[in-house]
Amino acid sequence: MRRRTISVFLSLMLCLSLLSACGTTTDVPTNGSNRDIAFEETQQEERAEGSDSTTSENGESASDPESGKDDSVSDKAQPSQPEQNANENSLSAEAPAFSLSSIAEYTDKPYVAVNGNVPYFTESELTDQSYEYYSDLDALGRCGTACASIGQDLMPTESRGSIGMVKPSGWHTVRYDDLVDGKYLYNRCHLIGFQLTGENANTKNLITGTRYLNIDGMLPFENMVADYVKETDQHVMYRVTPVFEGDNLLAAGVLMEGKSVEDNGEGVLFCVFAYNMQPGVSIDYATGESSADGTIVNDTSAQEETSQSEETQTYVLNTNTHKFHKPGCYSVEKIKPENYAEFTGTREEAIAYGYDPCKNCNP
Repeated sequence: MRRRTISVFLSLMLCLSLLSACGTTTDVPTNGSNRDIAFEETQQEERAEGSDSTTSENGESASDPESGKDDSVSDKAQPSQPEQNANENSLSAEAPAFSLSSIAEYTDKPYVAVNGNVPYFTESELTDQSYEYYSDLDALGRCGTACASIGQDLMPTESRGSIGMVKPSGWHTVRYDDLVDGKYLYNRCHLIGFQLTGENANTKNLITGTRYLNIDGMLPFENMVADYVKETDQHVMYRVTPVFEGDNLLAAGVLMEGKSVEDNGEGVLFCVFAYNMQPGVSIDYATGESSADGTIVNDTSAQEETSQSEETQTYVLNTNTHKFHKPGCYSVEKIKPENYAEFTGTREEAIAYGYDPCKNCNP
């Protein structure tokens, strides 16, 4: 009996011991630390996965749903942006504080530096956002200031169009075969060149200018701006103001200003007045009439002589040599593909754009 009692007692003790051991090995920590760590790791992974699609390398949100703004959409894709910029930079459309009386009489150079060759732009007018603005014509049909922040997104992606239907103030079709390179005295001069903003027959951007003004005065600065923008993919603030005396229909010249924006003028900086004159030709700026020997040229006869030049045709351009050809000219076959372009317009317009007629096919 005693042995049975001891045996039962030992069995009970063994059971209690086993129960105690099982409680130790199956106990779950009451602070829940393992579960919290796992939950935090899961949250971190989810945040990391989500941040890859919404955060740029600099840590800024590329698309903020709360702001409703998607930075991936450029200003150029918003049609109203250029007009908004022009309004915000309204001073850019105004003529700078400049007086024609400060300009010396023409001697032998097509342009002269003004204001120490430093543009009149204020800091508020400089912007790296592309836009273009053209002033309305005045009561006499004359152009005003044209201004733009030139970027690659404004440059043309299509061939030039015809502008022969535009007759700017002071326009006359007249030629001086022995005095003018290209024969025709007047060109339809873009204030902001086609190669910069792709404007064709924009009446607010075309003035009557001499061949000398167009090619020797303005083109070098247009090329300077175009080359810089293409090479750097940055912006140039560019403003051209036609300068008229009194009620004259023909501008005495144009004030041209340019400043590269992102590098604060290190790449491009100029402020010049280009003369609207032609060596060897006398011009009446009130009307645009002209003469080589004191006799005013009759435009009616000039129109008869130039009827062929006013016909719209397709020419082949060599952008390297700046020659234009008839499509069937044998010289066309020698043009390298990268220098080949086609132009549809008048002969006069091709010349006005800075191209000389081929001497072989004589277009």
